[in-house]
Amino acid sequence: MEKKTMKILLIEDDTAECEIYIDIAKRRKDIEFISITNSSIKAIDDYKCYKPEAIILDLELNDGEGSGFDFLENLNKLNIKKLPKMVVTTNVHSDIVYDFCHKNNIDFVFYKKQKNYSQENIINTLLLLRDYDSNAKTVNVQDEKEQENSILYKINKELDLIGIGTHLHGRKYLCDAIYIVLQNDENYKVSIVQQLVAKYKKSSSTISRAMQNAILHAWRVTPLEDLTTYYTARINYETGVPTPTELIYYYADKIRKEL
Repeated sequence: MEKKTMKILLIEDDTAECEIYIDIAKRRKDIEFISITNSSIKAIDDYKCYKPEAIILDLELNDGEGSGFDFLENLNKLNIKKLPKMVVTTNVHSDIVYDFCHKNNIDFVFYKKQKNYSQENIINTLLLLRDYDSNAKTVNVQDEKEQENSILYKINKELDLIGIGTHLHGRKYLCDAIYIVLQNDENYKVSIVQQLVAKYKKSSSTISRAMQNAILHAWRVTPLEDLTTYYTARINYETGVPTPTELIYYYADKIRKEL
């Protein structure tokens, strides 16, 4: 059964960025912008009127009226039982901003200056978040949990063998990232780091750095014999260590073949 078009409220003061969103909506059948505004006040009225399924919110609104902070404050006053999916876009990259957003029920924060920032990516993320609420898939919950535990056991065993211990912050991110790859096909549109950001409420740079540091630690302290035995992928001779992406996909492919 084909899903309904996602109705989105866009709160953005950059006219060029709004045009990009409009062009994307013209090309796609799965989204529709029910309102586009640069006013936090009008955005509240639009929300009450249209009840959008999702919101894209520019936090600053420097060339508009009010700010994203004002919008969230007024939205909270409505005491909504089921909030729409909400993503924030911002030029301010700080832990304080991330903490504020997630305390205000923001599902995802996009830093506008990060390399993979794109309007298409934002829309794909909203659609992904929508799928998390879908009840269309009927499965035996117990069987699914057992399968998940089995896969996580295999992942953790592989990481133990190369010395990426549980005391390393990047261990949990690498484990989850491998699991994400195993659960999705090669046409998956949302980046691994984006999912980890949504789950752990940390910045993409913090997560990426933690994963790389965990790998560097393992390659410094683990005996070379163990590394060459349990990690057989080719490694760039200039760096001498795999990147997080290389390690994640190596183990996802290895475990997928075992399964």
